[in-house]
Amino acid sequence: MAAVVIVGAQWGDEGKGKIVDIFTERADMVVRFGGGPNAGHTLVVGDQKVIVRLVPSGVLRPEVKCVLAQGMVIDPKSLIGELDELTARGLLGEGRLVISDRAHAILPYHLLVDGLREQGKGAIGTTKRGVGPCYEDKVARRGVQLGALRDGARLRELVEAALAHWEAHIRALGGTAPTVASVLDELERVRERIVPLLAETQSMVERAVRSKERVLFEGAQGTLLDIDHGTYPFVTSSNPTAGGACIGAGVGPTRIDEVIGLVKAYCTRVGGGPFPTELDDASGEHLRRVGAEFGSVTGRPRRAGWLDLPALRYAVRVNGLDALALTKLDVLTGLDHIDVCVAYRTPDGETPELPLEGIEKAEPVYKRFEGWKEELGAARSLDALPAAARKYLDFVEAEAECPLALVSVGSRRDETIVLRHPFEAS
Repeated sequence: MAAVVIVGAQWGDEGKGKIVDIFTERADMVVRFGGGPNAGHTLVVGDQKVIVRLVPSGVLRPEVKCVLAQGMVIDPKSLIGELDELTARGLLGEGRLVISDRAHAILPYHLLVDGLREQGKGAIGTTKRGVGPCYEDKVARRGVQLGALRDGARLRELVEAALAHWEAHIRALGGTAPTVASVLDELERVRERIVPLLAETQSMVERAVRSKERVLFEGAQGTLLDIDHGTYPFVTSSNPTAGGACIGAGVGPTRIDEVIGLVKAYCTRVGGGPFPTELDDASGEHLRRVGAEFGSVTGRPRRAGWLDLPALRYAVRVNGLDALALTKLDVLTGLDHIDVCVAYRTPDGETPELPLEGIEKAEPVYKRFEGWKEELGAARSLDALPAAARKYLDFVEAEAECPLALVSVGSRRDETIVLRHPFEAS
């Protein structure tokens, strides 16, 4: 395979950082194609733990080119902080990172608007990182692309136009808009660091794919947060599904060789919105505590619940998944039983499909599995797993109608059962 897309198959937080890090062992380039600093991908190698929000998770592999593509929205101040941390750790060598000059900048007024909105009754549980308002500007054609940092006069013109729109909105929300001068001053402090990293990345990525370099497209968030295909309006402002890789990076769908979906052995969700299999009991607390289910961006505790197979089958179809990477199987260790949602009861009867419309009235139908007590971290093959864990995996794989490519049994890089590497034939 030359071009592989990795996407979240749930509500995000499926463990994309670890899996992307593992798969980029044999990659030449890794491309973030959407979202912004609302992502938080955690990498654990040895005693070192790294959380990246904007830079691709392939940064731990020194030979891999890292690209931030035009589908992203990027907070310049946050980016510089991340680059400083990675450089201080010796993880970001010269020339390894390229940023699209067509990616849009998250500016102080975006952060302000996002925070003010989340204080009101219409809050949906965003990360308050300014992502949604920035995408609003992009779609409304008043956004500021990073390439504008090269031209001071053009930059001022764009910021003035955007602030002219947002000022009244900020006042109505009870805030005070920043001045044009203050926004430009903040950008001036980072401009010299960012401009040398800017490039036209679409042709770079497309050439790499066309010449059969091994390119991994790294998604953020998850399928059920997709603006078109998720649990609207409790969604993100971009397309984290597989099709978003083509749009956000600028490659045609015929160039993609494989799509792998990441799925936790259970489900979590951050913020508001429907979550039919959510648990408010000892099992839910077990998942949260053992799985360290606290947002890597916000620190908020994640809502936790049983695996939702109708939702997973939906993700398989929407993304055209070729394989699944199942993470955090080890978190289920110690539970007496494990339930899995296999269908829904709705006012129109029972259905194996995810009832996106009217989901608040749907009741999960569960199948119960025996739990296990054995620790899984040392397992490097499916045969090394307890019989109950193997039975659980076999059922998920069969019901999702999508083969497993990987099973994660711990947070560390080596605590992984790799069944098939997407670049093994390259």
